[in-house]
Amino acid sequence: MTERSPDPRLERPWPALWSLVIGFFMILVDTTIVSVAMPRIMEGLETDINGAIWVTSAYLLAYAVPLLITGRLGDRLGPKTMYLIGLVIFTGASLWCGLSGTIGMLILARIVQGLGAAAMTPQTMTVITRLFPGEKRGPAMAVWGATAGVATLVGPLLGGVLTDAAGWEWIFFVNIPVGLVGFILAMRHVPRFPIHSHSFDWLGVVISAVAMFLLVFGIQEGETYNWGSITDNLTILGLQTHIPISVPGLIIAGIVALAAFIAWQAVNRREPLVPLSLFADRNFSVANIAIATMGFAVTGFALPLTLYLQLARGYSPTQSALLFIPMAVMSFVLARPVGKLVGKVDPRFLAMIGFAVSSLAIAGYFLLLHVDMPIAWFIIPAAFTGVGNSFVWSPLSMSATYNLSSDRAGAGSGVYNTTRQIGSVLGSAAIAAVMAARLGAELGVSDDQAGQLQGAGSLPAAIAEPFSVAMGQSMLLPAGCLLVGFVVTLFFAPIKRHRS
Repeated sequence: MTERSPDPRLERPWPALWSLVIGFFMILVDTTIVSVAMPRIMEGLETDINGAIWVTSAYLLAYAVPLLITGRLGDRLGPKTMYLIGLVIFTGASLWCGLSGTIGMLILARIVQGLGAAAMTPQTMTVITRLFPGEKRGPAMAVWGATAGVATLVGPLLGGVLTDAAGWEWIFFVNIPVGLVGFILAMRHVPRFPIHSHSFDWLGVVISAVAMFLLVFGIQEGETYNWGSITDNLTILGLQTHIPISVPGLIIAGIVALAAFIAWQAVNRREPLVPLSLFADRNFSVANIAIATMGFAVTGFALPLTLYLQLARGYSPTQSALLFIPMAVMSFVLARPVGKLVGKVDPRFLAMIGFAVSSLAIAGYFLLLHVDMPIAWFIIPAAFTGVGNSFVWSPLSMSATYNLSSDRAGAGSGVYNTTRQIGSVLGSAAIAAVMAARLGAELGVSDDQAGQLQGAGSLPAAIAEPFSVAMGQSMLLPAGCLLVGFVVTLFFAPIKRHRS
């Protein structure tokens, strides 16, 4: 292990944490900010809903896969160095996104943006774990969790305002000044830590990347090809092939690759990408499963709601984004009280409340998504979604990291953030498939025609109601996933708090 001189900033943890929160907030906003601008992106870049969804899925996929190794790189190079590298990549890619003139170029830029986000995210949890001892980590994790919760809900609101005021390109341009400020503050306040030597499991990286791509592509594109063989030219980022591919075969291959990855981690005697010993801690295992369901739901519920508001009700991006305000407000208002509770109350009980409330709130949209429903009713599930959201992020992150030692902080935070992102990318893919299926059933049209209707602007009155019903039915998917998260939290073990 290579040691450096102690950094005096190690004694001032809170300025470091707040400096990192700026960048963390920015990259999480970008996981949901695109949803409200989706119709405008489809119009401006002349693409359909499936192409536009890849703008989100490509970002999430590029974000998820490298997290396993960027946590380790943070241990080896230092979390500050890795964070700054990622911030530069993310900010530069944001400029590229805004300047993109085709859907393929935008997807490529989003991939690079996701890689930058992957370099940054594990470092925030690593800094918390290494700066704050276990008994003092609750308030710090509350800040991290509140940031994650508020950011995912602020994304649609900010996206709507920017899209209407300046164009969809500005949902990316806005990252540039934020990135510059975040870089300056991180340089000034974040300390340098002693670094640890690590070997890298490159084979594990390749296997996990292949597994994730096969699963995401198969799930997201399955409905497009009626869950059968792909016989037409397959186009990915502008590259065409003419190879018949079975959609179920892709998904099965992805599952096999995922199993192979886990098997390889078990037999790798050097330093596996995912130290399976981490999962010997019951709460770390449970928290990882639970955060994956949360990631799934967050990316899964915003898109059908946005499409309903803009296409069936004819609202502008800003008007539709206003309905996300109660979510963001409740998350913000409850952030501090929940943060205090995390340090006093067993976090498993808080997480159970959060998942139950969030699941019921999102399921409530199933009843509301009709063209003649008074819009004031939507304030209720929006507010309760924010309440539930505020009770999930902090308790889960506290439970996941409480028992992590400093030399395992990078690996642990990398695994935890990876499972959250895996949930997000699968949620993005799955909601696309469910929306296409429900549109086909309610409108009585082919999947291709359903996709065209989604990108056609404000819908005729004759099809606005069945379109709304299809979007409401789609909301049951993220609601059901949150219910799974509730069940998972029942398996948390009580945290044994250290005495000061």
